[in-house]
Amino acid sequence: MGRYDVYVTETRKITVKCPECGSDLTVDAATGEVLVHRPIKKPIAGGQDFDSLFAGLESDKARAEDAFERARAAERDKDRLLDEKFKEAVKRAEEDPDDSPPPRPFDLD
Repeated sequence: MGRYDVYVTETRKITVKCPECGSDLTVDAATGEVLVHRPIKKPIAGGQDFDSLFAGLESDKARAEDAFERARAAERDKDRLLDEKFKEAVKRAEEDPDDSPPPRPFDLD
């Protein structure tokens, strides 16, 4: 019985650093195919400390509360606006009635 490693060819690998993202790439020298892509390790929480993260959380909370209050006010005012629009449409319909029948779909061809 022969040796099994006779048929296995040794591949030459090159490790380079990506100029765009800074990650490590292991490339097959014969084919140019990327074998391994290791992204760079990013610092936890974007490198910010706990106090700055907490301050950002507080500002996000205040911004969310403000947006909620604006949406709440708009929702309260929505019924009044729709009622005014409806009354205006009824008023226009009474001033300029359109007594002609609607067009039939097969007449549009």
